[in-house]
Amino acid sequence: MDFILTAVIVLGGIGLIAAIVLFVCSKKFAVYEDPRIGQVNELLPGANCGGCGFAGCGGMADALVKGADLGSIDGLNCPVGGSEVMGQVADLLGMAIANGDPMVAVVRCNGSCDLRPKVNEYSGLRTCAAMNACGAGETACGFGCLGCGDCVEACQFDAIHINPETGLPEVDDDKCTACGACAKACPRHIIELRKKGPKNRRVFVSCVNKDKGAVAMKACKAACIGCGKCVKECKFEAITVENNVSYIDFNKCRLCKKCVEVCPTKAIHAVNFPAPKPAPSTPTTEERKEETA
Repeated sequence: MDFILTAVIVLGGIGLIAAIVLFVCSKKFAVYEDPRIGQVNELLPGANCGGCGFAGCGGMADALVKGADLGSIDGLNCPVGGSEVMGQVADLLGMAIANGDPMVAVVRCNGSCDLRPKVNEYSGLRTCAAMNACGAGETACGFGCLGCGDCVEACQFDAIHINPETGLPEVDDDKCTACGACAKACPRHIIELRKKGPKNRRVFVSCVNKDKGAVAMKACKAACIGCGKCVKECKFEAITVENNVSYIDFNKCRLCKKCVEVCPTKAIHAVNFPAPKPAPSTPTTEERKEETA
């Protein structure tokens, strides 16, 4: 009986000492978390898409609070929540935030099935990542879209789909949150985040082929050939040619569309612009005689 009582007292004493040690350690090594982090996290949409540059909304909330302590949260933006959510966060933290221009994902490839015919047959794992790892894919263009839909799988907002007729992904401007998940999923980096532009109007080069003109045209009839005509036509220095392909800086572009008109392969696209008005027809000789009579 005395043995059992002794064991209980010893074990109870050890438990009490362990509890005291744990209590002291928890107080001494406690990690303080600013309560504002939780409040900001509740305002964020909870998509955890990574479009803000952080692993999730928790990381974004922590960065916002730290930025507020340093005096500025400019440069931090939640693409899913947009200006409305960022405004609420700014009010909570007592900060002013600059409104950034809305962005949208843009597919920089126009090599549809009729313009970029198949030259190979791929029978492996049907993903863009796997096909790209095996080589050029099913067409002769080693830079264009592979059409397997990795970008579609990556999008959490149902904003991008493969067009069955062209075999190319198409972005729904109204659903796209510019989280960048599709751009990260594309192994050939043909998807880019660009400014939506006024009235959702944009001008961009729909090609990333870095081959020389003749080689690029052989692989795709709509490829940029790096001729530089667009560069000469642009009065705003918004276009450059590097590695045989043109690029339009959306921060400098004034949407004049003159580059679109001079591009010999129609590789430059103007999106959401009104259709041009038809040119007035010139009256024939007979019509002029009738008018004179």
